[in-house]
Amino acid sequence: MKPNSLLVLLFILYTGFSYSQNKTGKSEEFKVEFEQFKLGNGLHVIFHIDRSDPVVAVALTCHVGSARETVGRTGFAHLFEHLLFLESENLGKGGLDKMSARIGGSGANGSTNRDRTNYYQTVPKDALEKMIWAEADKLGYFINTVTDPVLAKEKQVVKNEKRQSYDNKPYGHTLSVIDKNLYPASHPYNWEVIGSLEDLQNATLDDVKTFYNRWYVPNNVTLTIAGDFDTKQAKKWVEKYFGEIKRGADIPNIEKQLVTLTENKNLYYEDNFARVPQLNFTWPTVYKYHPDSYALEVLANYLSIGKKAPLYKTLVENKKLTDAVEMYQYDSEIAGQFTLQITAFDKINLNEVSKGISEAFKNFEAQGISQEDLNRIKAQQETAFYNGLTSVVGKGFQLAQYEIFAGTPDYINQDIKNILTVTPEDVMRVYNKYIKDKHFVATSFVPKGEANLALEGATLATVVEEKIIDGKEESFDASIAGTYKKTPSTFDRSTEPPYGQAPDVKLPVVWKKKLSSGLNLFGIENHEVPLVQFQLEIKGGMLLESANKIGVSNMLAQLMTKGTKNKTPEQLENAIESLGANINAYATDEAIFITGNTLTKNYEKTIQLVQEILLEPRWDVKEFDLIKQSTLSAILQQKANPASIGENEFRKLINGEESILSNNNIGTENSVNSISIEDLKSYYTQNVSPSISDFQIVGAISETNVNNSLAGLNKEWKAKNVVFPKIATTKAIVKSKIYFYDVPDSKQSVIRIGYPAMKAADKDFYPATIMNYRLGGGGFASQLTQQLREGKGYTYGIRSSFEGTNNKGSFTIASGVRSNVTYESVALIKEIINQYGKNFNKTDLEVTKEYLIKSNARAFETLTAKLKMLYNISNYNFSDDYTKQQEKIVKNITIEEIQKLAAKYLNTDEMIYLVVGDAKTQLKKLEQIGFGTPVLLNPSTETAKN
Repeated sequence: MKPNSLLVLLFILYTGFSYSQNKTGKSEEFKVEFEQFKLGNGLHVIFHIDRSDPVVAVALTCHVGSARETVGRTGFAHLFEHLLFLESENLGKGGLDKMSARIGGSGANGSTNRDRTNYYQTVPKDALEKMIWAEADKLGYFINTVTDPVLAKEKQVVKNEKRQSYDNKPYGHTLSVIDKNLYPASHPYNWEVIGSLEDLQNATLDDVKTFYNRWYVPNNVTLTIAGDFDTKQAKKWVEKYFGEIKRGADIPNIEKQLVTLTENKNLYYEDNFARVPQLNFTWPTVYKYHPDSYALEVLANYLSIGKKAPLYKTLVENKKLTDAVEMYQYDSEIAGQFTLQITAFDKINLNEVSKGISEAFKNFEAQGISQEDLNRIKAQQETAFYNGLTSVVGKGFQLAQYEIFAGTPDYINQDIKNILTVTPEDVMRVYNKYIKDKHFVATSFVPKGEANLALEGATLATVVEEKIIDGKEESFDASIAGTYKKTPSTFDRSTEPPYGQAPDVKLPVVWKKKLSSGLNLFGIENHEVPLVQFQLEIKGGMLLESANKIGVSNMLAQLMTKGTKNKTPEQLENAIESLGANINAYATDEAIFITGNTLTKNYEKTIQLVQEILLEPRWDVKEFDLIKQSTLSAILQQKANPASIGENEFRKLINGEESILSNNNIGTENSVNSISIEDLKSYYTQNVSPSISDFQIVGAISETNVNNSLAGLNKEWKAKNVVFPKIATTKAIVKSKIYFYDVPDSKQSVIRIGYPAMKAADKDFYPATIMNYRLGGGGFASQLTQQLREGKGYTYGIRSSFEGTNNKGSFTIASGVRSNVTYESVALIKEIINQYGKNFNKTDLEVTKEYLIKSNARAFETLTAKLKMLYNISNYNFSDDYTKQQEKIVKNITIEEIQKLAAKYLNTDEMIYLVVGDAKTQLKKLEQIGFGTPVLLNPSTETAKN
């Protein structure tokens, strides 16, 4: 261990956030304290103490993203995000993922963007030393473990991620086309973060090691620790485990590289998965924290979001060309871009959209932005900021972000000041400087065969479409153990540190009350941040719809927030946003939800608006028509997305067509077309009642204040006698079948395997989820992930789960696999399930128990997590301490009980097998599974006839 004199300590206390309220309601300044220091090797460390939960988040952020790559060697930064989880010299094979499963971590994860790569996890506080040891091992004792077989396998995983996230979905190539035309070939933002498949395939072991040795050095890394821990002890651990890692060569700051277009660039592409056309306009702008970036963010918000937005008014309300407008300022470290994205309705010519954009811009130029609207947007930004601080990992991210890109975590003070000082004149100035009459990149992504819908004069964009051929993928053997020379250290790093003192897990205190109207209240008081989050759950949803009118509750939920009796849609929206609040409504299969999130100081005004929304509907015909058109467009787009097709087709197969639950709750084209506004009124009059409703609330507010706030709603909302029809019982599956839905030329096959199972309150439901942890519910701890992703490289991700409510239950395995290993993947999944119970052993049981028990320390960290706890208590009649009861089940469960559960609930001969993929290459091979000839669900396609 190096002496402590090498620690360069710098303590900083910062404020600059808005106020919170204590339990007495008195305002007090909101503070976030942090401490930062540097090791002698350049590692920057930031500590933040938060003792609200017995957890700690550890994040390692490396100042390297795709911008540090070179032409021909793209995708390396993202590749390392994958590699660092696989193995290091002292963690061993499985690395941090394997350890996470034992210590109750949130699931070690990472992300890569243009400018940085980070690795993060939240763990119980007693595992802090383990995490510091593990992160140090990844940084300084990792690269020797990367061998040719390891690299070959992870290339396949990254390729699968690219296929799933870009190549096999609508508009997946859009950003690539934009960036290649917005930035010169020599610019670091010219290529995508995930890189090209060709570059990944050509990457050698020497290339990878060179990249690592240049960028993965302590003087290019920030370590953030946030949560409940002892800072003095943590400093000693950081010095012990990180201190002797060698400093790398000096890394100069990357220079700003703003770009200027000398002409408009107009491109189009016929998208294999698109069903409706999409138009993007992108202008070059400024980098992160540039003085103009703040006004550009306001500009994007004002032009596109809400009823008052010029683009919304013109394109959505007046011309009815689309149902939504998206605009955003994407600022990165050395440059930025400002993008307008519009997904038009079916058969809409994008030239009409372009004309509408020009018209909206002219209206904006004439009217500008008012101080009132600017204040409304700033109020939203304030609430959004606090929402980012409800978890310790969120606080850690925030601190690291400012340190790396602004030079100090304390920049938060200046950042907020910059946001608050934006003026209407600033907004108009940046519009004139960067947008008005300035050159841009236009992209038209249109359905196959509909190039006529693209912008006039557009030229064909260059898009590299991968060809997947059977037997052409690079082979590897993941079972080969790599041999390497261990890096010397001054102490034995091979011994995993012990646990610290076990955390004292305290369940949130729940209060309950039933109002005279029949409305049930459930609450948790928590003063960590000055926020309140709530949801009003009105039971029913699709369950109360007619079979020929599926979609009524979904449309009703959307209409509820489109004005009230005394407020136009625009006035209601402004009232909500001026409070910095969010109020949304949506429907599920079994309920309508009205949700809200607001600053505590604005809670009462927010709940008054909820009452108005609920009791004084506007029934705006114009808004109803827009919702109907938007819903029809969504239905059409789902038909082109393989993942959506998989969900919708599997729902039909698993529930049976006789059950209302076999439907997608947004409806079909026929059902939606048949729905009138009178149908919505009828549903509202008959079924929206406090007698079948629960109000769940968490945050910085007392039970008394909640009760007082709901007094008016309780008095005015009249109870009704709501009758729930009997749901048709799903017929048991006697014999397995394979069903295939043809999507020609798919790069991946979407797989869904499963059957009807238990409802949420069934006595076997939770024990079955315990049983499933090592099968497919435990992420990287699961056998499905280990074998299909880590062992074979077939997939980017796979999971299995038991899901249930009061009305239905199911077991499902879901994945997307490389198209040319569809049969192999299904066969391997079937084999894993068949052997799972028989082979379940002591190690499996120990890993399962350790994770499920220790993870309780972080089970209720965020407001959202606490709200989910209240949902479970209110819907399934769980006791307030149900998590403690579940913990007892975990502690007492045996291998024999797990095996019995597996035998009872994992029968591969009674499951439904669904594949969404390319029938002409994959359908025939699936006969080898042994369930006969697959049933083609859409046999009318030309490809299926071949």
